[in-house]
Amino acid sequence: MPARLVVCNQAPVPLFGVLRRQGTARYNSTAAAAAAAVTTTTVTPVGKTTQTAASSTRGRSPLSRLPTLALVRSLVLTQFMSSPLLMKPALPLLHFIAKSKMALFNPDRNPVLNRLLRWTIYDHFCAGENLQQVTKTVNSVKRMGYQGVILNYAKEIVLDTKEAGADDAPAGDYAAPFYEMVDLWKKGNIETLRMLAPGDFLAVKITGAGPIAVDAMRAHAPIPDVIRKALDEMCDEARKQGSRLWIDAEQQALQPQLDEWTIDLMRRHNRESKPLVYNTIQSYLKASKANAERHMALAAREGWSLGVKLVRGAYIENETRSLIHDTKEDTDRNFDDITDMFISQRLPPSADASLSFPSSALFLATHNAASSSTAIANHRRRLLDGLPTTELECGQLLGMADELSCELLDNYDACLADSGLRREAIPKPFKYLPWGSVSECMGYLHRRAVENKGAIEQSAHMLGSLKSELRRRVFG
Repeated sequence: MPARLVVCNQAPVPLFGVLRRQGTARYNSTAAAAAAAVTTTTVTPVGKTTQTAASSTRGRSPLSRLPTLALVRSLVLTQFMSSPLLMKPALPLLHFIAKSKMALFNPDRNPVLNRLLRWTIYDHFCAGENLQQVTKTVNSVKRMGYQGVILNYAKEIVLDTKEAGADDAPAGDYAAPFYEMVDLWKKGNIETLRMLAPGDFLAVKITGAGPIAVDAMRAHAPIPDVIRKALDEMCDEARKQGSRLWIDAEQQALQPQLDEWTIDLMRRHNRESKPLVYNTIQSYLKASKANAERHMALAAREGWSLGVKLVRGAYIENETRSLIHDTKEDTDRNFDDITDMFISQRLPPSADASLSFPSSALFLATHNAASSSTAIANHRRRLLDGLPTTELECGQLLGMADELSCELLDNYDACLADSGLRREAIPKPFKYLPWGSVSECMGYLHRRAVENKGAIEQSAHMLGSLKSELRRRVFG
């Protein structure tokens, strides 16, 4: 059955992912209390006719926010990705293009392939390949109502060990090309920062720095000086312009040591009430709740602010199966429980009773409508009851989960009209945008295709919503 979600000050309306409807309380008894409607408040935007947020969104599809080109492309791609018959050959082809070193299959060297990929998938899922294109996409996203973006430089650098001369290097030493790789990675991230506005995020993939970082993580070694200095420079630049950064998750062979590096980064840079650096926790891992509790206890004891991006997980096909929850339902319950720990500011039972919950911020990177509903409902209830809570933000990938994203936009607009809530306390909607040339983004695009292949049930509903919205635009 379609999920039903909550929005501020609007009557219930049944629709998948609709934040205008009370959600079912799944794992937390406090969710239902948050669904109580409040009086609609009239607001008057400058230069516009006075209207209520409820009346401005009632009776229309959230997808009405999408530009027509994006709507049509989303319809075509969703139709394609919901077909196992079409996806079966498409996935190996995308993987081949992403890994091939042949000029014929390099989109940056083959103009025909470049145009084909750009029109079909690149323009839908990626922000562009230079400052001008990315800025145009970011502006378009923010005009729709998103309060911020997360930018990620999608280039993945793979260095051939023999070509780099590493076989001749002493153990623990690296040839110059490896350090050049780190420098290119740093410059790419600094360039990405230049495209961000205050409040936006830079998504940093540590493995993009190459073997110097990967080898140290695999060996559970301290962060190499060259990596630490590069990250410190990114943090300093982000702080100067009022942006933030999060460290993306890696596979479990690397993640435990990456957690140590990121905690150290937060210790040094999250000294103010709002965190600058966020770590990523993957809730499909059985150890993720204990990991979240450890982060909370350390931040509370040591006095730094905690930033966490919570996801379900991105490496299920490559991880050791025993590390992952046995069922999707277990993962869902764990995701919602960790979310509630932050929103309710619950320190783990093992924490010192004298400690207070640390200053914190939680970013829910999820395409799950039910989890979004539960989180927003609980967060809203605590705000209205005058209880302490954690700053909450939500986001989805560009080109994916557009109905949920548009619901979040409707929710944000409606909450702005609610006199009981402060603007800065309302959960802000974001979009995640990768950027780079078509060739540089192929690895990312392949992963998105793999991610979509299992969402047949959701795709079927999304298809219906997209078709209904397109019919409305064509026939009125």
